[in-house]
Amino acid sequence: MSSIIKVDTIKNIASTDIIKKSGTSITVGTASDTTTVAGNAVRSNAIQAADGQNIISQVGTTITLGATGDTVEIATGATLVGGGIAWQSSIVTGATHTAAAGQGLWLDTSSNAITLTLPATPAVGDQIIFTDYARKWGTNAVTINQNSKKFQGGTTNPIYNTDGQSVDIVYSGVTQGWIPNSDDDVTNEGTVAFDIKYLVIAGGGAGGGSNSGGGGAGGLLTNFTGTPISFLQGSTYTATVGGGGAGVPTGTNGNPGISSVLSGSGITTITAIAGGYGAQGNQVGGDGGSGGGGGYNNKAGGSGTVDQGNDGGTGHPSGPAYSGGGGGGKGVAGADGTANAAGNGGNGEANSIRGSAITYAGGGGGATDPGSTQGTGGSGGGGTGVVYGGGSGNNGTANLGAGGGARGGAAGGNSGAGGSGVVILRLATADYSGTTSGSPTVDQSTVSGQTILIFNGDGSYTA
Repeated sequence: MSSIIKVDTIKNIASTDIIKKSGTSITVGTASDTTTVAGNAVRSNAIQAADGQNIISQVGTTITLGATGDTVEIATGATLVGGGIAWQSSIVTGATHTAAAGQGLWLDTSSNAITLTLPATPAVGDQIIFTDYARKWGTNAVTINQNSKKFQGGTTNPIYNTDGQSVDIVYSGVTQGWIPNSDDDVTNEGTVAFDIKYLVIAGGGAGGGSNSGGGGAGGLLTNFTGTPISFLQGSTYTATVGGGGAGVPTGTNGNPGISSVLSGSGITTITAIAGGYGAQGNQVGGDGGSGGGGGYNNKAGGSGTVDQGNDGGTGHPSGPAYSGGGGGGKGVAGADGTANAAGNGGNGEANSIRGSAITYAGGGGGATDPGSTQGTGGSGGGGTGVVYGGGSGNNGTANLGAGGGARGGAAGGNSGAGGSGVVILRLATADYSGTTSGSPTVDQSTVSGQTILIFNGDGSYTA
């Protein structure tokens, strides 16, 4: 179908008539004009529709086709030479895809790498643009199949593996083949955030020496059953895992544990407080995530930190047994020593962030005299104490943040060491970038659709 321009008068820019029809009379020019058959051109600043809307207009050196709101169509089968990119509405996700000249392509490598095959018979000036749709090219790269044509003069298929990259190529001919106009990555200026659940536990304190208190459990912080925090795409989050306090010989307070920390952009730094030390015979227990047990002679246990743990138990001042108090646990306080038994360590708390329930942060048991009962470690890895002369106390379990068991007097052996802490992150597998340091354990099989990162030592994750 063709269009017909219908007008009664063609005027020049100054609005002077050039050709005018009135009835059956056609006038060319005006009385003062000289009419030449060949050599003149029809010139105007705009071609307009009958309703006065511009179809083609020019202002200075800028030519506008259509007006705001118009749809400009190129006929089926027509070729637009020298420019024009048609962005495709379908996102490319398959492992292979063949591009056509004039296309703009979104390549999504979230699930797999993509091989992009270029046209087999390109013409000089053919242009293709392809862009990292999900900022995942750094995880799964895009390989260009040149389809027997050169690429920047070479024959080796190029690989693009930078997140956020966009590549604009034009075919230059057989000598150099396809040449990129640009292949830059762009900064992620959008606020792309991912929901994260965490469990952060500090190292537990060591038990004390000489009828002493058990070590307090490391502080425990978690949002597993609460509101997620947000990790920002491209930002790095650091896990610092606290060690347990070292065991000590008789007559010495235990060593406290070391705090664990989760930090990074856009989140409030999460610090689990180190477990308090178990006191030796005539000392009070150390404060911490959970407090350490107090020594015999009625010494108080250390204080725990609100929302992280509980207090240590108080030692017992008289015989037949001089008994230390138990270290506090995340679930309950350490038990007080009695005339016949040392205090048990406080029980820890169960958490299912790894899929099944695991109990963490139990307190260490206190020590006592022969003929009495030593304090047992609390559930969640707490070490059991020993009686006077019975050797070393039992260590708290590593990576549970448990307190160490106390030891009695007499030479030989140390109190139980506290167990080291842990940092655990859980997120949707679809959001997992795969970028870590420090070699955390990566579990993608226990909970469907979820990735669990277990940091038993220092490391980081980049979202």
